[in-house]
Amino acid sequence: MSTNNQWTIANVELSRVVPLAILSATIAFATPAHAAGTLAGTTISNTANATFDDPTGGTTTIPSNRVDILVDEVLDVTVTTVTPTVIVQPGSTNQVLTFSVTNTGNGSEAFALSPTTLIGGDQFDPTSTSIVIDTNNNGIYDPTIDTVYVLGANDPVLAPDGAVTIFVLSTIPGGAVDLDRGFLDLTAAAVTGTGAPGTVYATQGQGGGDAIVGTTRADGVDRGAYLVQTATVSFVKSATVVDPFGGSNSVPGSIITYTLVANVSGTGTLANLKLGDAVPTDTIYEAGTITLQGASLTDVADPDAGEIASNVVAVRLGNVAGGQSRTVTFKVKIR
Repeated sequence: MSTNNQWTIANVELSRVVPLAILSATIAFATPAHAAGTLAGTTISNTANATFDDPTGGTTTIPSNRVDILVDEVLDVTVTTVTPTVIVQPGSTNQVLTFSVTNTGNGSEAFALSPTTLIGGDQFDPTSTSIVIDTNNNGIYDPTIDTVYVLGANDPVLAPDGAVTIFVLSTIPGGAVDLDRGFLDLTAAAVTGTGAPGTVYATQGQGGGDAIVGTTRADGVDRGAYLVQTATVSFVKSATVVDPFGGSNSVPGSIITYTLVANVSGTGTLANLKLGDAVPTDTIYEAGTITLQGASLTDVADPDAGEIASNVVAVRLGNVAGGQSRTVTFKVKIR
């Protein structure tokens, strides 16, 4: 019986001398680490026990040595666009694309940021002018508060599962036309290193262990786009005349009806469109004759859209989208 007991103990002893490197490799790769897993630098400790019946009828327990395994750091990162498409105008500056960078590894890590605009498949290349870190974490670009990013100087350091909002500012080419699209990619790369999954950076992980590149290759990237939406307006004025005799001759006493038509084209929207027309010399404005889309407007400045002041008819059309038109009419009498 003692021979069998010795065999059992011997096997326990053999298990104790399994190379630590093999154990470490098995633990590191059998279940890939992620942000929700064990933090890099954590020590996993384990002690085994062997028991046997001794000759006196009792039980003897023998502990193994303790095996300590240091959890390595996994380098992983994801980048996502918060605003996949931003509407812009040709020649506009400081146009903001918003991204979120998240550390999906299991250790604290710094990330280098870089934009790419020469991508292909679009109609223009935006000019990236700066990258800005959302300093106050409100998700809104605040030029007087947020911090301009400088590669290598203030690379954002993120804890596991930590995220930061990044703004990329660009200038749009003046030659871009309606419905042109320009792509921009933002890449976040682990400062410790990138590469094929499984690449090892010895002793460079958090806590003194190794740093191992995860499934994202430690350099996440995502794409945003600038979309040009422009609107143009054509403006046409016409007149009809009714004379006092039922004809259309322009004589004293004749009534002239002026019609102003604004046609907006394109996919954008014209903001705060207004029409103005001075009452011609040798005519008198006919009170209460201003209309917009066939509806009467008052002559005085009040909440409705029209008025006449200083002998000028003015109508506020507001924001008018492409594909829409607005028609204004008013009447005057020839002196």
